[in-house]
Amino acid sequence: MIEIKPAQIGDLETIHNLANEIWPTAYLKILGQQQLDYMLEKIYSLASLQNQFLVLKHNFIILIEDEIPIGFASYSPHDDGTIYHLNKIYVLPGQQGKNLGKQLLIYIISQIEKSGATSLHLNVNRNNKAIHFYEKQGFKIIRIEDNDIGSGYFMKDYVMELKI
Repeated sequence: MIEIKPAQIGDLETIHNLANEIWPTAYLKILGQQQLDYMLEKIYSLASLQNQFLVLKHNFIILIEDEIPIGFASYSPHDDGTIYHLNKIYVLPGQQGKNLGKQLLIYIISQIEKSGATSLHLNVNRNNKAIHFYEKQGFKIIRIEDNDIGSGYFMKDYVMELKI
């Protein structure tokens, strides 16, 4: 049975572990090992996840199948609360292709609609095959960004938008 539940502070270690299992498959060929390691530490260390959860107020959710965590996502509002940002959405490689990412998106959209959201934005690496998944869900590319994340690394992304 598939379940999506809001994450609690105690779930951050599970999210950390999932990210460390998912990211090498998703990003090693795109980023290389050094940037992959740097970004995992910068974004998915327990300290960083706690900051995202407690200070930045990101809404984390966990995807569970038969009591086993198999994916996660996070989202947060922009300043005015009508535009939300999908910060993360990941499913274990062996679980992909089962519409689980779509289920996570549907859950997030249902939550942000309650807050009066008009659109959902996300950043995706310009070389990530997930672009096609987002396009199938109705997202459109609205701009290109190169974000300096430190240590000489950049996130070379498309910003995509889904109108709610």
